[in-house]
Amino acid sequence: MRINNMKSIWGWVIVLCCVAISATAQEGEVLPSESEFKDPTTRVWFNTYGNIRISKRLFWDAQTHFRFEETENTPFIGQIGQIYNRHAIGYIYSKKINFSLGGVLRVNFNTDEDSDDRPVVPEFRIWHQYQFAMPLYSSMIYHRIRIEHRWTQGFAENSEYIFRNRWRYMFRAKIPLNNYKLEPSTLYVSPEAELIMQSGKAVVASPMEDLRLTTTLGYILTPRLTIAGGLMYSQGQTLENGGVFKQSWTMRFHVYFSPDIRRVKNKLPAIHFDD
Repeated sequence: MRINNMKSIWGWVIVLCCVAISATAQEGEVLPSESEFKDPTTRVWFNTYGNIRISKRLFWDAQTHFRFEETENTPFIGQIGQIYNRHAIGYIYSKKINFSLGGVLRVNFNTDEDSDDRPVVPEFRIWHQYQFAMPLYSSMIYHRIRIEHRWTQGFAENSEYIFRNRWRYMFRAKIPLNNYKLEPSTLYVSPEAELIMQSGKAVVASPMEDLRLTTTLGYILTPRLTIAGGLMYSQGQTLENGGVFKQSWTMRFHVYFSPDIRRVKNKLPAIHFDD
């Protein structure tokens, strides 16, 4: 049964990738003779993830992210680049499967210190997510499929919104280091890989928006509070030219909290849907 579930998951991943690639193929496309990689930039992200139980099967997925990126005059931690407000209502299908549907308001800040364009523009998204957890000895394995419909615009005055779809698959593990299971007072390591594809009229030769490789160390303080931090390397095609790849190194710091506002008699056992 578990093997069939794995085949189904990977089948969806292949379908999503094919859809994204086929949607970007256009006649008359001129590709560069060779790929070019930009110099890596540095970024620092501070993220909070809240999974708030509101009923037997429903939970509120409340996320806030503060993302900084380096500029010419402010290297390393840099300036504020984006603020995310990502929220959704999730449905608990079982202890190891859940789904979410919600919206995102992302505020983008113009970090070009020589620019005379607008300093701030909003970005809007609708997102839905499908997450599956699998126990493996003392560890947990997570598969996450997230699909986003996004409207973005540039910082120039009167810029038109561009619509794109994002097709995301993430594989993640949580491996306890000082214990035989994931429980309070446990230190764990979490390797993670995520592929982000994109499609839309503006996507001509750049279907691979991002490939993210991350290693995180986390500590479970209580059943409802975990802290973590790690380093992520990412690369992906630029929207303007599919032959040019951007790169970055990102330090990420996370706080996971999961309050339960229900009465004790209505509570179910803990479920495995940590982001």
